Amino acid sequence: MGTPDAPPRRHYYSMRAGRRSANEGFALPDFKRFFLATFERLTEEGLFQQWFGYTCVDAGDVDGQAGGDVGLFVFRKLRRMSLWPIRDWLDAYDEDDLFDIIEFLHDHATKGVDGHHHTYNQCGWHYTKFDARAGREMFRREMNDVLADYGRGYEISASGEILTLAEDEFAPMLSAELPHSDGANVTERVNAAKLKYRRRALSERRDAVRDLADVLEFLRPEAKKALHSKDESELFQLANNFGIRHHNKEQKTDYDTSIWLSWMFYHYLASIHACLRLIEKGKAPS
Repeated sequence: MGTPDAPPRRHYYSMRAGRRSANEGFALPDFKRFFLATFERLTEEGLFQQWFGYTCVDAGDVDGQAGGDVGLFVFRKLRRMSLWPIRDWLDAYDEDDLFDIIEFLHDHATKGVDGHHHTYNQCGWHYTKFDARAGREMFRREMNDVLADYGRGYEISASGEILTLAEDEFAPMLSAELPHSDGANVTERVNAAKLKYRRRALSERRDAVRDLADVLEFLRPEAKKALHSKDESELFQLANNFGIRHHNKEQKTDYDTSIWLSWMFYHYLASIHACLRLIEKGKAPS
């Protein structure tokens, strides 16, 4: 289990020396092994007793709140059969299956806080009271440790959604505060766009870019005072030219969507930060 005094995550010698890529994450088969090891360890610690029950050497199988057929419960939640028990079906999971299961487990993780320890034959703890918040925090801490090393890097958020990790060079921009007093039209919309972008779906990434372009358009009257007219024109033409904010036959639509959406997202986010700081600078007394 992760602890506050655990060794820091860092790049070891071969990565620093360039022998191996620091950005090379685990492939899906390897990630499944780490996921299973983490899931089974958390199961042994009782993190899923409340919902999925446990096996007692005296009482046999004791049902949790999901009932006696957990596979049917999983089907009702995820609309997929052949997902439970995890160990039996894990090899057949694709990435979507595995991410669905991780989010499902997050929602049903609860930490046991009261019960009794069954010592006979080392049966273990049988809990009767649970803390959902503590359980989900524990699940995120443990699962994020392995999600960060899969593919391009992922994490499960406090709301239980798997999101892409920001590239190292862009991470400060995603976490930076926006210096603007209009929460509804600027701060909240930018934060919502960041969340959409990190959810991976191309449709949501396109929406995220459109939302940032709309925020920039909202700032345009203030930005005019801080930007030269040529800079302002070029800044606001980008989304229109690439089929983001409007739709007409003059727009470019045959670009590589995943690459351009990523570039445009960070371009607009950086532009918003730059505009806001120029606006604030213009308000400051000489």
